[in-house]
This record gives sequence, structure tokens and C-alpha cells, in this order.
Amino acid sequence: MGLYDRGYLNNGGQNQTFASVGFEQQTLSKSDSDIKAFLKQTYQLFAASLLAGTVGAYVGMGIAPTISSWYWGLVILEFALLFGLYAVKHKVGINLAVLFAFTFVSGLTIAPLLTSILNMPSGAAIVGNSFLMTSVAFGGLSLFAMSSSRDFSNIGKMLFIALIIVVVASLVNIFVGSSMLQLVIASVSAILFSAFILYDTQNIIKGAYETPIEGAIALYLDFFNLFVSLLQIFGILGSSDE
Repeated sequence: MGLYDRGYLNNGGQNQTFASVGFEQQTLSKSDSDIKAFLKQTYQLFAASLLAGTVGAYVGMGIAPTISSWYWGLVILEFALLFGLYAVKHKVGINLAVLFAFTFVSGLTIAPLLTSILNMPSGAAIVGNSFLMTSVAFGGLSLFAMSSSRDFSNIGKMLFIALIIVVVASLVNIFVGSSMLQLVIASVSAILFSAFILYDTQNIIKGAYETPIEGAIALYLDFFNLFVSLLQIFGILGSSDE
């Protein structure tokens, strides 16, 4: 499930620090150097978040059965940390602690999935290929969003609605337990979070986020959910080939 609470239903972040009207008119009050500094901080925090998430996944694989038993408790904690992050986003030091706590816990939550896939005959290749494809897709889509003259900021509401549908379908499949339905959900999610990469990258450039932490967590959620979707797709397809 995607973990989002970033105001997609508001008016495009018009009250944010870098107010903008169109894609070409990126800022009214900030210089190019300010924008570059904001982008640099955002991507530095994004990279550090990926590292914290990786550490969480590595630690979690050693205690995967315990995490499975406490999975929903960790999910609730994950949401609490995410909401808490927005509440303390301006509090220096505390905001970083909550950011890395959230990404570490998110790594813990995918440990059972990683463990089950790694136990498959071709599990290591599935994990490696999923991460490689996620990285390539993220990099390619980010570059496209940065260089394209198309404005992707107007697809936010559509993406939010699609996300709600995916979350509801995922909850339903918890009770149904259909691998075919899960494959469909994962495939739709992969497309959805690829679109989110375009949307969030342009919003960061346009200044739709008030702090670099907000931009970093948006990118982290896109990368994380795309990676999980690809893991599920290749995991299901790999298990059906056995």
C-alpha cells in the first residue's frame, strides 16, 4: 500500500514557499541558486532515506518471523511516523530523526516479502533485477520530468483517486488471497508510482514543497512503492514458473 498524505486535493500547493502558476514560471521570489540548494538538500535527504530503509530491510530479514507477527503494528507505527514527520518538518534535528525512523521502519515492513522471495530458487536475481529496474526507471523518469516542457502537476487528483482504488483493492485481496488479483494490483501500482515520480519531481522543481524533507519523503515513497510493486510482480511470476 502506498503511504501518502501530501495534500493532492488542495490547490496545487499555492501557499507553499515557492509559489508558482505554470511550469515555466517556477518561482516568483527565489533565485536559481535557492532552487538549486533546495534540490540538492532534497536529493541528499532522499539518498540518506534510501540508506536508512535498506538498513531497516537488512535488519528485518534477520527477524522476519517476528516482523510478520507484528506486521500491522509496524504499519500503524509507519503511518504515525509519516504523519508526525509533517508535524515536525520545521523542527531541526527532530525532523531528521523522524524521517530516518520512518524510512527504517518501512524497510522493516518489507523484510518478510524480501525473505520469502530470497528463499525462491531465483530469489536473489528477482530482488536484484527489481532494484535495478526501479533505479533505472526512477532515474529516467526524473530526468524526463526535469527536461520535459509538459506539465504533470495537473494529474495529482487523478493519481490520488487511483491510489485510493489500489489501496482498497489491496485491502480486499487480504481477505480474498488471490495471486492473480495481487499481480494486477502490483502491475497497476508500478504504473501508478512511475507517474508519481513524474508528478513529484516536477513539484519539487516548481517549489510545491515547503521543506526539502517533504520533497525527499515524496521521492522515497515513489521509489519504495515502485520497488515493492516490481518485487511482487516478479515474485508471483517466478513462483508460477516453479
